[in-house]
Amino acid sequence: MTLMLYYHPLAAYCHKVLVALYEAETAFATELVDLGDPVARAAHVERWPTGKMPLLRDSRHDRIIPETTIIIEYLDTHYPGPRPLLPVDAAARLEARLWDRTFDLYVSEPMQRIVGDRLRPEGQKDPAGVQEARRTLDMAYALVDRQVAPGGWAAGAQFTIADCAAAPALFYAAIIHPITDHHRHLLDYFERLMARPSVARVIEEARPYFHFFPFNQDMPARFR
Repeated sequence: MTLMLYYHPLAAYCHKVLVALYEAETAFATELVDLGDPVARAAHVERWPTGKMPLLRDSRHDRIIPETTIIIEYLDTHYPGPRPLLPVDAAARLEARLWDRTFDLYVSEPMQRIVGDRLRPEGQKDPAGVQEARRTLDMAYALVDRQVAPGGWAAGAQFTIADCAAAPALFYAAIIHPITDHHRHLLDYFERLMARPSVARVIEEARPYFHFFPFNQDMPARFR
């Protein structure tokens, strides 16, 4: 197989790339990486020193591609699907990139900070950091609520890289910091994302692993 994705099926950033791959109908293989296993971790760090996931190997071009946004742009260039995830029009492309970064930095990152704090032992927790992360999520929810038009996607009428970023970020964030009726446009957008076949497929494939999620008891029944 030309493309190999090193990933974990529970990781939000891995979900982001999986959504893109399924949207493009791109053939690829996967290798699950358990960073808790010293041998697996060492092998993964050897591939790319940061040790982060996901990581894409393209044997056709003899390339290792890290970082989710770069992976999706690489795929869109070298393995395009029926609809581009980065618009051809320069202004629309910039808009898609903007909202991709917005979801990564202001939804996914604070969500992961809260999850990470849940995993810390007693005496090492960071309640102030968690409060700050929740304030960031409140800001991001309001920002996205203003952005998403009824029936539309994050960067306009077309499903783009921004929505690939939004789906896993909002999926996990909504569990630990629920979206309220005050953000009606965001709630509707969330439901459109969850109904998207590529997103639904990623969630279904992750379902056997959800019991490892530190907030699994707060997950809505429809996702368990």
